[in-house]
Amino acid sequence: MKSSVSPWTIALTGMVSLAVAMGIGRFAFTPLLPMMLNDGVIDLPAASWLASANYVGYLVGALLCMLQPWVWARFPRLPSLAFTQLVRGGLLATGVLTVAMAWADMPAWPLLRFLAGVTSGVVFVYTSGWCLSQLARLGFPTMGGVIYMGPGAGIVLSGLSASGMVAWHWAATTGWLMFGLLAFVLTALIWRYLSGSDERLLPLPPRLKKDAALTQDTAHMVHGPLEMALLTLAYGISGFGYIITATFLPVIARAALPSSHWLDLFWPLFGVGVMTGAWLATRIRPGGDLRWLLIGGYLIQALGIGISLWSPSLLGFALGSLMLGVPFTAISFFAMQEVRRLRPATPASFMGLLTAMFGMGQTIGPPLVAVLMHGARSPDETFTLSLQIGATSLLLGAAIFGWMVQVYPVKRPPLMADR
Repeated sequence: MKSSVSPWTIALTGMVSLAVAMGIGRFAFTPLLPMMLNDGVIDLPAASWLASANYVGYLVGALLCMLQPWVWARFPRLPSLAFTQLVRGGLLATGVLTVAMAWADMPAWPLLRFLAGVTSGVVFVYTSGWCLSQLARLGFPTMGGVIYMGPGAGIVLSGLSASGMVAWHWAATTGWLMFGLLAFVLTALIWRYLSGSDERLLPLPPRLKKDAALTQDTAHMVHGPLEMALLTLAYGISGFGYIITATFLPVIARAALPSSHWLDLFWPLFGVGVMTGAWLATRIRPGGDLRWLLIGGYLIQALGIGISLWSPSLLGFALGSLMLGVPFTAISFFAMQEVRRLRPATPASFMGLLTAMFGMGQTIGPPLVAVLMHGARSPDETFTLSLQIGATSLLLGAAIFGWMVQVYPVKRPPLMADR
């Protein structure tokens, strides 16, 4: 079935959707954290647990997406919902929950951040599933990289906005309110394009269910459960590897360079890196083994963390921010394409599985900082050890993909199932 919407419209709609769900719903907390610390409404250990609440929510949202076929198969009377309807609802919820952070009392913050995580996980999975499917049908699969520029764009917007708020001496509550309003504005811009989805939450008709089962059985024969498990594990490791830097980068930079005038630009630089990497992913021709690109992404991120550790200077943090950001969503793009290769009949469910494992990896990072902080002599010592652990885990993830390349060679183009 041909879509009446152009590939660029689909890709840009997905980009804005992820900018709201990820760049604001998840990562607005990072540039606002120094403001919250300055306002005295939170300390670093509490911030670690508050970040974890959001990442646990992201994990739960991804698990809900993964269990979707099971739920609809056992409760066939449930109403049919298009992926785009869920994306719309998630984007509206993101705006509401972000604004609520400005008005709610501190005891309610963990719940609000948890729910924001749930919505971001749902929006990520179903935006990815809808956009990648539509672009593949239209014959433009590599344009999916444009979608994953969204989190970077959201990070740049939130980072630069927070920098201005700091210069104007605004309180963090004002920042939450402004980011919530920005989420509503961006959602309004793409609202009319989030319609007419062929992908829905409902059981397959008997004939299509039989065809899907045959396709899935064939995929299982060619790509066994161990191959899928290794992909899932390696992707989860990337969630843990980057998260400490992505959560505490402005705080780490302020501790190392307290008098620098460039402190508030490291986070937007990370967002620029995210956008650049996602755009570069669109320049890669279809075919080949995407696991080599995943290996490269993990190594670049590990090196970026290493540079920040070895040279905690203006140049070191700038290079580290860019190198951490460039592979960030490109890794997601390549991993989701791998899911479509390994499990062509039910990609959305397995995208949910990978996203859940990624969320699990993220969830471990901030509590690790909180635990290490109790026994450390200073926050600097805690962050150094935590970042060393994160970089090492990324090297482990790259090694897993390297082993998979040798044991499970690619024998057909990644998107053949869509042709």
